[in-house]
Amino acid sequence: MTPGAPRATGTLSLVLPAYNESGNLKQVVESAATTLPQFFTTFDIIVINDGSRDNTGAIAAELASRYPQVQVVHHQANRGYGAALVSGFTASSGDYVMFMDADRQFDIADISRLMPFIDSHAVVAGFRMERNDRLHRRVFAEIFNVTIRVLFGVHLRDIDCAFKVFQGDLLRSIQLTTSGALINTEIQAKTRPQGAEVQQVGVRHFPRVAGSSTGGNPRIILKAIRDTPRLWWHMRTYQPPAGRPNSNGPHRLGDLVVIGGMSSAIAALVGWIRRK
Repeated sequence: MTPGAPRATGTLSLVLPAYNESGNLKQVVESAATTLPQFFTTFDIIVINDGSRDNTGAIAAELASRYPQVQVVHHQANRGYGAALVSGFTASSGDYVMFMDADRQFDIADISRLMPFIDSHAVVAGFRMERNDRLHRRVFAEIFNVTIRVLFGVHLRDIDCAFKVFQGDLLRSIQLTTSGALINTEIQAKTRPQGAEVQQVGVRHFPRVAGSSTGGNPRIILKAIRDTPRLWWHMRTYQPPAGRPNSNGPHRLGDLVVIGGMSSAIAALVGWIRRK
């Protein structure tokens, strides 16, 4: 624990999506159960077993029997990362909602770095100070981050960093529809119109020591690429839920870029046809 890190007055729900994490889940939950009391008087840990084919479900159930703060949501089939998070958010009740991957690439102790900001900011977003992933994933992430800034006006250094804390009411107020890896973008795009203040904080990122990552799966990447224009189209007319603030208007730079790109493509096609 960082000296002088404040304790929170509210409650925390920690959401842990887990897919085939039998080699990691026990350590992650045990670490959270011993670390979080340093910062929160009341907390719960929500494990989402997203249709795992290994012993993740059984391990989660055993942990729930040992720790009264742990509850488990089981998906009978794998629904995807975004769907797992949404199930966790729906089950949450904390004044703050945090999510973290269950793969041991993050250390729950780094919540001490986020704690000074959780009362003054609606979103406290971690970014990986040194990302321990393969080169192709880091390159794709940089391209993706730039794309998201342009299309959605979301300015995060590390949009997909799975170490974030939100005001619970804010997160539970928005309807999330993304089932896959684009969930972080949808969350930030839908909280931006509400004027949600964001604080970014560097956190550590560790190599995976057990299990295998699905984030670099070509099928998952292609789905994210396919879902991005769909989300952009949806966000053009998006309005925050009734009763929530609407202090930021739609982000129109993305419209200009898309329209400009389409116009250039059409002009190039017309020019090619005329040359024929």
